[in-house]
Amino acid sequence: MPRGKAIMVQGTGSHVGKSVLTTAFCRIFRQDGYRVAPFKAQNMSNNAAVCADGGEIGRAQAEQAAACGVEPTTAMNPILLKPCSDVGSQVVVSGRATGTMTAKEYQPYKLTLLPLVQRAIDSLLENYEVVVIEGAGSPAEINLKQHDIVNMRTAAMAEAPVLLVGDIDKGGVFAQLVGTYELLDEDERQRVRALIINKFRGDREILTPGVQFLEARLGRPVLGVVPYLHDLRIAEEDTLPETSRNGTLAKAGVRIDVIRHPRISNFTDFDGFGNAVRYVTEPPADLPDAIILPGTKSTVADLLQLRRRGFEPWLRRARAANVEIVGICGGFQMLGNAILDPERIESSHDSVEGLGMLDGATVFQSNKETARVKAVHAESGLELEAYEIHMGCTQGNPGNPPLFRITRRHDMPAEGYDGMASSDGRVWGTYLHGLFDGEPFRRWWLQRLRPDMFPAAGCAAVPAPPAENRFDVLADAVRKSIDVGSLYRIVWG
Repeated sequence: MPRGKAIMVQGTGSHVGKSVLTTAFCRIFRQDGYRVAPFKAQNMSNNAAVCADGGEIGRAQAEQAAACGVEPTTAMNPILLKPCSDVGSQVVVSGRATGTMTAKEYQPYKLTLLPLVQRAIDSLLENYEVVVIEGAGSPAEINLKQHDIVNMRTAAMAEAPVLLVGDIDKGGVFAQLVGTYELLDEDERQRVRALIINKFRGDREILTPGVQFLEARLGRPVLGVVPYLHDLRIAEEDTLPETSRNGTLAKAGVRIDVIRHPRISNFTDFDGFGNAVRYVTEPPADLPDAIILPGTKSTVADLLQLRRRGFEPWLRRARAANVEIVGICGGFQMLGNAILDPERIESSHDSVEGLGMLDGATVFQSNKETARVKAVHAESGLELEAYEIHMGCTQGNPGNPPLFRITRRHDMPAEGYDGMASSDGRVWGTYLHGLFDGEPFRRWWLQRLRPDMFPAAGCAAVPAPPAENRFDVLADAVRKSIDVGSLYRIVWG
């Protein structure tokens, strides 16, 4: 097969819609019959996914791979940074954690990873007809350009033309696009082939003078004006979803409160509940139907912060009121009796008292467990697919039966167990991320949570579009908003 072609989506800043548009382009090329793959040289996010070989990549690239209809691999995101403090991140290279670095330490180190990035790009271009590359932040960050490995340097390595995206919803989109373009070096400007205005609300004709100005000022066409797209169920890279209460479950009165840790991770675990989820940063006055303590990149620090914010008395009030309390990964560790870190792997504390709602204790270990798993839920008998990403082992009372029986790990037959619950089953914890993604288990849990609303017979499905269809919905909306013919001419030169 001849070497493939690349196209790159860069933005005027963070959160302008690069990840979603990259996902849309992946799907458009797939719809049109091409073998396509995503790529992002370096991602900074605590939302991660696990590949078949156990390697970690950013959740956004796993979503994009799903839009392409292919298995995610670590080549699609060779470098992942997982922030664990205001100045430091765990560095994941080729899917494996290599240690924690401050930003100052990482700057010179990341240039040593350029050959790895080049190899990843080359492997994708050799195996796919089109590679859709996502940038990060802005290519015009003057203080970062010297060490850039994710924007224009990546574009040069892949010989990729660039689409520059601006977010009109924030205001100032014309200044964003013009300012970004003019701060680029001349060779970088030559790579920018077209502009996209994203997140537009209103009458398209009113925007015409601005589009004409951009095209005249920069000498680049506006490939399209993409509307503000709602409720697409595309997993977020690093931004919590909107918490408006307009979903079917929310309208029906279901409320699931998720404690928003400062270092919250893998909050995509709760996307299946739609807008029934409310992320809380302080204890509400009332009690919900269920409370979830989610994953975190800094379990001890976030547990101490949870206490400082007054959540512990609220959780005990919820426990007394028989509200279901669930801990996932780091949240599971918090619910136990103690968190032990004798080697100071995760924090500066040797040990911290847990919330004591589960009869178990966690010991942090230097090795990191990352695996795709299949498991059977003991109470319901339901089989589910999930994944593990954690540094720590939680042991409970041998008299308490585990919640899940592991049947496969790394796509190989396996035997093991996961999770624990209180004696009445109203508090439980697990290391399994993604267990609510599958409708059968999600529906079972809602039935148990609110039997008045979800009787066992005829329970309505949680209102999320089928996994395959959501990418088509996104691609079709973007396809209607851009000049697809020009997109193909840009890709094929």
